[in-house]
Amino acid sequence: MDIAAHLYIEDGNSWDRYVDSHHDGTNYHQHGWRKVVENSFGHRTMYLAATNSQGEICGVLPLVRIKSKLFGSFLVSLPFFNYGGLLTSDDSAATTLLNASLKLLSGTGADHIEFRHLKMCDGIAATKQHKVTMILDLKMNENEQWNGLDAKVRNQIRKAEKSGLRTVIGREELLDGFYEVFCRNMRDLGTPVYGRIFFRNVLDEFPDTTRILSVMLGGKIIASALMSWYKDTLEVPWASSNRDFRQLCPNNLLYWEAIRFAIGNGSGKFDFGRSTPGEGTYNFKKQWSARPVQLYWQYQLRDGVALPEVNTKNPKYRLAIQVWRRLPLMITNILGPHIVRCIP
Repeated sequence: MDIAAHLYIEDGNSWDRYVDSHHDGTNYHQHGWRKVVENSFGHRTMYLAATNSQGEICGVLPLVRIKSKLFGSFLVSLPFFNYGGLLTSDDSAATTLLNASLKLLSGTGADHIEFRHLKMCDGIAATKQHKVTMILDLKMNENEQWNGLDAKVRNQIRKAEKSGLRTVIGREELLDGFYEVFCRNMRDLGTPVYGRIFFRNVLDEFPDTTRILSVMLGGKIIASALMSWYKDTLEVPWASSNRDFRQLCPNNLLYWEAIRFAIGNGSGKFDFGRSTPGEGTYNFKKQWSARPVQLYWQYQLRDGVALPEVNTKNPKYRLAIQVWRRLPLMITNILGPHIVRCIP
């Protein structure tokens, strides 16, 4: 059967039907994230679809072109998120899309393509296995889930409740409070922050499958998360807490309420997001009985180009991170969105 690849310029309905029907289709394969990326960061997107002789989609590959004087030029599937990459019905479709992506690599003059995969894909030059995502298999009801928690975690949740913390769930009305906590947390970590418009665009594009969950102390938001769900999985891709209130355990209450929401929403899995094994966030997620699932970030490189190292572990960025942590929030909030748009 003849298979051909082309740049997908349709409205996204046929794309999403394919992703919805594919057992490996993830949240970020959905076509709506294309609009989020374009409207939030201004990047050019190149979504490739493979079709068979009947014109039916048999594979998709969402790609985003990022071009930066500071970080270089590259294609990513998909930047800013944990997943993406090739999604195909068979090896022929995968080969066709991979070849088409190599033509884009050559035509754009980019240095590399980064594919963010949950499964290893053959025929790609190089692979990193430095990250995992942490998945919690949910029980049928919250009582079973509670009884399965580590005693220390339950005590920390009780402490948060006894300290007078409460939670609220909403959408745009909680965005300002979410963003204030997020900005503070990112600055403290030494990481440039996304613009507020990014989160507004996520809420606008996915009104039925996104919510903001916030932990309140009095009238102040001290921890907050944006939840997103697709198929049987709810994830918390963006969550932060104000470290000034760490002793009250708001983070534990935040995640417990997100888990409760997921169970009530009918989800079978709770995705804590990616982590580096052995580090603090990994250990925090592991204590909830989340299991690590290997992520495969695979690369096609232009001749003579080394594997990219655009991450906080790269020594060349160490001084910049230290300086960033000391900058006033007003400055990091202004500069951050202009920098982070080119950090995948």
